[in-house]
Amino acid sequence: MRHFVSAACGLWLAAATQVQAEPVVVVELYTSQGCSSCPPADEFVTMLASNPQILPLALHVDYWDYIGWEDKFAKAQFTDRQRAYAKAAGSRTIYTPQLIIGGSDRIEGFAPEKTAKRLRAHLEAGGPVRLTVRREGDKLVIRAEADPPLDEPVRVQLVRYTPEQTVTIERGENAGKTITYTNIVTSWERLGDWSGREPLEVTAPFQGDEPGAVIVQEQGPAAILAAARVD
Repeated sequence: MRHFVSAACGLWLAAATQVQAEPVVVVELYTSQGCSSCPPADEFVTMLASNPQILPLALHVDYWDYIGWEDKFAKAQFTDRQRAYAKAAGSRTIYTPQLIIGGSDRIEGFAPEKTAKRLRAHLEAGGPVRLTVRREGDKLVIRAEADPPLDEPVRVQLVRYTPEQTVTIERGENAGKTITYTNIVTSWERLGDWSGREPLEVTAPFQGDEPGAVIVQEQGPAAILAAARVD
């Protein structure tokens, strides 16, 4: 755990030197309550969530449910998304825990130093898309502009998530553990595609108190070009 804290502290120091809150780096954690090696990564996501420049999202997969504990947050849709990442990378294998940083960097297992290094690179890199999202009652007004214009269409997506929930696991590899999960994804919806040539302005329904995010991503899935939180 000391190794983990050391790497994380380096990340916070690098993030603190940033002047503005953009870009927001999306970190997808593919995890499962039935996976014995996942709790350290789940804890790491909780730490990442304290940094306003990083948006960690926990996507619970269902392919470990058969070994003794059914993950109450798991969705087949998230397993499919992880498989799509693997296919895009030319791999047939998926893992838990696995981090996908910015839609492009794949990190298998719990590797805090490697994760911190890649996060610093993403935080320092600029992106071609300027994205703003404003909430007006039960809808979102989404605006985006690319400079320079994009060569290929990109996907505009809306994610909703539960900020925190604690679960006591009674069976399986993590039996007897009580784990607090952070930013648990409840839905991942495709709003539409955008050419990236002309400025974008669209509205989307956004009901309820659950927070969310708008994500602009190259198809594949591949690199995330912009993301914005929605409270």
